[in-house]
Amino acid sequence: MDKKDQLFKEIFDTNSKKIFHLCYGYTGDEDAANDLLQETFLKVWQNLDKFRNKSLISTWIYRIAVNTCLTYLRSEKRQAKDALTDNIIENKPEELSEKNEQVALLYKSISKLEENDRLIITMVLDELPYNEIAEISGISEGNLRVKIHRIKVKLTELYNQHARI
Repeated sequence: MDKKDQLFKEIFDTNSKKIFHLCYGYTGDEDAANDLLQETFLKVWQNLDKFRNKSLISTWIYRIAVNTCLTYLRSEKRQAKDALTDNIIENKPEELSEKNEQVALLYKSISKLEENDRLIITMVLDELPYNEIAEISGISEGNLRVKIHRIKVKLTELYNQHARI
């Protein structure tokens, strides 16, 4: 395994789970998220020699993933689907504990947010540092904190609406 292969493997192992969550947040579809994950890391591989360490590599990968997801949504002219469809929930009731239902409800609520808000809250849930989220989303850290607060308020409203249904 040459240096580039080894570096790529480390990058993939470190970032693939977070990038999958991001892609899933955009699509609400596991197969589409896996396709977008592969497409993102294909672009990472193809452009690895162009990465100049001006930002963290995870920030660079997030940007590639966001652009890949947005391109996908535009080209497919799809609305992001609910993270878990009623069909999945009906077919596997024994696997859904109360906690799983809460997580499903959270993802369903996230899928109702605007595109940019979905991206930001997904990164918050993945515990990315605020300075990295600010760089990826292109807004200042101060504005980011205000935006995250507003997203959490909106998400709480959506979650409570779904919980009552």
